[in-house]
Amino acid sequence: MSRRLKMVILAILLTCAASRAEAGFIDSLLKRLGLTPRTSLSEDRIIAGFKEALSIGTENTVKLTGRIDGYFANKAIKILLPENIAGIEKPLRLLGAGNYVDSFVLSMNRAAEKAAPYARSIFLGAVNNITFEDVRKLLAGGDTAITDFFRLKTYDALLVTFTPIVDRELANYSVTAKYKAVVRACQKIPFADKLPLLDVNRYVATKALDGLFHVLADEERNIRRNPAARVTELLKEVFK
Repeated sequence: MSRRLKMVILAILLTCAASRAEAGFIDSLLKRLGLTPRTSLSEDRIIAGFKEALSIGTENTVKLTGRIDGYFANKAIKILLPENIAGIEKPLRLLGAGNYVDSFVLSMNRAAEKAAPYARSIFLGAVNNITFEDVRKLLAGGDTAITDFFRLKTYDALLVTFTPIVDRELANYSVTAKYKAVVRACQKIPFADKLPLLDVNRYVATKALDGLFHVLADEERNIRRNPAARVTELLKEVFK
């Protein structure tokens, strides 16, 4: 194939390109034509970029959640009353038990805020397991594709590791005792004695992790959509 013909084909392909997926397809065709793209990232560089994005995202997530009011003041992740008593909150308040409800809700969120920083090392350890094959599939994914994948692969292990930490913090804030106080108040309401038992520790642990992943998803969206959030040259290369 003549050089001139190759350049004509190149011009047509570049004119048709409109998305990242098309650009990758074009790169492949260019190589077959013997025309190496001017800019290409190695597998190691791409993997490093994704790991850097996750590292930055998880660090920001821990900072946002692992502080006073990190959960309590964030409506999107605030830990609310469990479903088994949420429906009778109004009667509880009418009975003068509002202080028990407020104390219980606040203590759950305070425990989650205290536990959140311990997720840092767990998150960062999981980042190292990402492969190029994973990255290749996620690059063209949706705004939270990385977070969704990360959650799928690590949630169970995180919960097992995270639960004892949450348990300790719950004990420090006497969360279980406060829950029992709310339940005792519930007994004054007709038919409330049939409420199912609740594992408070597991409830708070799962809600705390759900909140972490929610914030992490926000961080991923920010990196993908907002060029200003790509604070390193590597992130600018990979997420352009």
